Amino acid sequence: MPALPRLPTLLVALALAAQVLVALERAPPSVEVTPLAPPPSVAMLRVMSLDQPALAARLAMLWLQAYDYQPGVSLPFARLDYAVVEAWLARMLELDASFDYPLLAAARLYGEVAEPGRQRRMIDFLARACAADLPRRWPWLAHAVYLARHRLHDLPLALRLAEILEQGGPQVPSFARQMRIFVLADMGEVEAARVLLGALLASGEIRDPHEQSFLHQRLAELEARMHENSTGK
Repeated sequence: MPALPRLPTLLVALALAAQVLVALERAPPSVEVTPLAPPPSVAMLRVMSLDQPALAARLAMLWLQAYDYQPGVSLPFARLDYAVVEAWLARMLELDASFDYPLLAAARLYGEVAEPGRQRRMIDFLARACAADLPRRWPWLAHAVYLARHRLHDLPLALRLAEILEQGGPQVPSFARQMRIFVLADMGEVEAARVLLGALLASGEIRDPHEQSFLHQRLAELEARMHENSTGK
């Protein structure tokens, strides 16, 4: 195999070296993050979806969830403007009140960010939205109680949310309506929790044997705590 001419080979090597140097010295491309814009009006979204509001709600949810992945950057939820996020979620519910995914997103995605102000906004959104249709939306309000109780450690807020759940009537499962009792116990209101739990068991409303056993056990625990408090042990 004939040897390559030395001069052309040297020129190619120099050109490659120059390209490498230029690439190393060039500033990295800047990435501009586009702020999240407020949602279009319901009328506009209906027009855009050919008057298919359920479809418009689902497309809006897909767009919102894809927003945090912009070209060249992945945005953490904590950097989003939660006032605008809330407006998008509310708009989806306006378009289709039976669409529960905005509530799930508020509870399990945006509500789980480790930033109290943003968590509170999502909890407030859930409280308002769920109160509007409590028999159907109660699971997301129950999750809001969990967020307030275990993430924010705000027991008064958890109690207010649990009180809304308690008003849901028979269409809300009994375990969800009992959350107020356990929040009261967490707050140190052991006597109030014991009275409410005793009244619930005496009412005969709880018919499931496993649930009855669980509640009797909790009642015994509350009575033991009351005894310890009264004896100072």
